[in-house]
Amino acid sequence: MTTETLRTTVAARRQTGITWARVRPVVIHVVLAGSALVMLYPVIWMVVSSLRPGNEIFRDPGILVKDLKIENYRVGWNALTEPFTRYLLNSAVVVLGAILGNLVSCSMAAYAFARLEFTAKRLWFAIMLLSIMLPIHVVIVPQYILFSRAGWINTFLPLVVPKLLATDAFFVFLMVQFIRGIPRELDEAARIDGCGRAGIFLRVILPLMVPALATTAIFTFIWTWNDFFSQLIYLTDPKMYTVPVALRSFVDATTSTSWGSMFAMSVVSLVPVFLAFLLGQRFLIKGIATTGIK
Repeated sequence: MTTETLRTTVAARRQTGITWARVRPVVIHVVLAGSALVMLYPVIWMVVSSLRPGNEIFRDPGILVKDLKIENYRVGWNALTEPFTRYLLNSAVVVLGAILGNLVSCSMAAYAFARLEFTAKRLWFAIMLLSIMLPIHVVIVPQYILFSRAGWINTFLPLVVPKLLATDAFFVFLMVQFIRGIPRELDEAARIDGCGRAGIFLRVILPLMVPALATTAIFTFIWTWNDFFSQLIYLTDPKMYTVPVALRSFVDATTSTSWGSMFAMSVVSLVPVFLAFLLGQRFLIKGIATTGIK
């Protein structure tokens, strides 16, 4: 191979490398965009179906709206025994109670496991972790009997009160991991300044736990807002229904189902979850990244 041929080959390879370096980001973005479209297609189809007449929803699997029908939202809002505002407020009450309960109880339990010394601490921590693997279907019957005897059925108490007892072990573990990353020298400095255990927790640990607290609040909001099983078990009065249970009321096995109205209210129910994730995404990523959970 002559010197001129070798130079030509090297130049061609360099040109190919430069061309691929320019094309590669475009290819990657096209693949990612296509994958995102495939994953988001069911949501997009639901939004489009909420704007279609009922007789056209299942005829066309596409996402193009030929006959825009905003009437589905007005009809769906007043289709049940109560306006949909009532169900949104019921869900808001349950969600706010669950968030407050988890933030208070789980942070206190996590501080105890991470900083305090007490008898059988490792054993209790292991039991707490084991409770994460316990399905809710295993405990729902004894819980229902307990709450029924307490007269709490058809109230929001069974959905809120357990949160005040740090029953969500996942959040306790998340906060324990976060607190362990806080230097103990800060505790010692606060103790020298005259702070007790409560003062250290409230003035030192708690302000530094904002990312973990925000992560807990966001996850609690999403999980509680979308919870259907527990709310269906404990809430029997239509006036007490939350959003997931109310959406189930649109489906009737004996009469025709108003799919357009149901999809319209499903879109409405997704808006708070979307906003919570959108506004708290930064805290969510930071909270998970700083707790040692990979």
